[in-house]
Amino acid sequence: MITGLFRFFGRILVYLWRAVNGLRVLIFNLVFVLVVVAVVMVLMRPELPLPASAALVIAPSGVLVEQREIEDPLALLRAGGAPDPQTALSDLTEAIAAARLDDRIKALVIEVDDLDGAGLSKLAELRTAIEAFKTSGKPVLARGERYTQGQYYLASVADEVHLAPDGFVLVTGLARYVSYFKGALDKLGIKMHVFRVGEYKSFSEPFTRTDMSDEDRANSRDLLDGLWNVFRNDVSASRRITLDVLDNYVIDYGAALEASGGDAALAAQRTGLVDRLSTRDEWAAMLKDRVGEDGDGDFNQVAVDDYLAHHRALAAPASAKIAVLVVQGGIIDGTSSTGSVGGDSFAELVREARDDESIKALVVRIDSPGGSAFASEVIRRELEMTRKAGKPVVASMSSTAASGGYWIAAGADEIWAHPATLTGSIGIFAMMPEVAEPLGRLGVTVDGVSTGPLAGAFDPRRPLDDAAARAMQIGIEHGYRRFLKTVGDARKMSPEEVDLIARGRVWTGETAQKLGLVDGLGGLDAALKATASRAGLSDYEVVWAEASLSTAQRLMRRLSDMTGIELPARASRPSPVEQVLAVLRTDFDALSGWNDPRHQYVHCLCAAP
Repeated sequence: MITGLFRFFGRILVYLWRAVNGLRVLIFNLVFVLVVVAVVMVLMRPELPLPASAALVIAPSGVLVEQREIEDPLALLRAGGAPDPQTALSDLTEAIAAARLDDRIKALVIEVDDLDGAGLSKLAELRTAIEAFKTSGKPVLARGERYTQGQYYLASVADEVHLAPDGFVLVTGLARYVSYFKGALDKLGIKMHVFRVGEYKSFSEPFTRTDMSDEDRANSRDLLDGLWNVFRNDVSASRRITLDVLDNYVIDYGAALEASGGDAALAAQRTGLVDRLSTRDEWAAMLKDRVGEDGDGDFNQVAVDDYLAHHRALAAPASAKIAVLVVQGGIIDGTSSTGSVGGDSFAELVREARDDESIKALVVRIDSPGGSAFASEVIRRELEMTRKAGKPVVASMSSTAASGGYWIAAGADEIWAHPATLTGSIGIFAMMPEVAEPLGRLGVTVDGVSTGPLAGAFDPRRPLDDAAARAMQIGIEHGYRRFLKTVGDARKMSPEEVDLIARGRVWTGETAQKLGLVDGLGGLDAALKATASRAGLSDYEVVWAEASLSTAQRLMRRLSDMTGIELPARASRPSPVEQVLAVLRTDFDALSGWNDPRHQYVHCLCAAP
């Protein structure tokens, strides 16, 4: 009987394995077919001629980033589909700059409905490129079904701003609210031991407080006021409305609605935020009148990807190159993972650029709140060695270049930031969890022996020993002094002078320049010009360095660039509850990835709005 049961269950296991294996083969075959179909489309795709009269369409999708993350060829198999789309800021600015001099491009069209997020400085750099385009005398036209604050900030630079009749312009101002976990940790019996230097180094406060500290509140207020003034002044100038009119719309939106009978679109138009209310067909008809109609009944247009492919194919190669290396995301020890910068892998990129004779100089484009102190120093040291090898290095700060991001920038000859950049946060901290109490509640005890007082001292299952805590604090204070010296050597300041503007405080790029932490104010284009000047280059090509791709990743990147086909993104925007849970999940995922060998971090609890 027992033998029969074994045979019975054995057959069930065999059938289950066959089913699972068959499903696996089916899924991979489907992916293979998808790739084959895309390849065939590439081969059969006719060359797209550029119309003699067309509009360049700027329609950023997803999040505006410095460099798109490498696509995972099996992203389609992940729960929820492929990651949200990304648009590279440099692609947009390069296309706009080329279109300004192209007689075939008669207008610039901005469509912002698919833009989900971007740092203020990135949008400001994009606006600067559009302002330069406007000097050609060609019109810039923008439309949105509805405008979030970031979307409107970009659209407001246009000569003519359209809004759907049922849309709205939501301009609310800036805010910073933080989740504090101390109450929950206390209930669970979890202790967080924090060691830090700098009263403004607030990253650890969510784990040790139930509210915002006075220092963090004051720093946050200064930052938000500085960034909001950039927004207000830019919109006021573009729309030719006074700051008072804009402020009244933001502060008393209800009054603006009431005056327009509850019609949000009309309220925006009467305030002067938009010029016309137009439906989709009216918008298309107007564009046809401006630039002509194509064979499909739409207005003559060219997308950024198509235009760039055409433009780059005609560009004459230059003998000299300036490499742009992007520090994007949290900084971790070792090699990079999605959304992060690995100290070792980025250092390898720097070495490759240093050893490449065609590359004459480097721009390090930083968009990072920091992370591992050890990895930040590994990268800074490689930049220093590149300078000693005779190749200029210039740091260009994007939306955030704080803490570890600033540590890296200290390795450059010159530092450039946008006025709306968040930078500074020169401070250091460490956090150690202790779960002895909740384990004890469950009846779990820990006991054993050691050969020294620090052996096993940092085991989270045991209470943290006072001697170990003292050692951690001494190490943190040493790390802070080293940070001060690193910055002081780079900026020709004494450690005492750096300390006065450090202590974890975050500054806008504009203030950072006044304090001597930044050399010049401007975007990537300004940094590239400064780099070329240092290298003595008048004719050069800009190349964007990235980690070596696998064969599958190169294929997917090539297919995406040539066909416009992308793996399906998430079907719809998450609900408010999903957004909150996603933020918490992201926070804890980031913490779980922290791997500094000394548990010392130079990270800023700041994100550019």
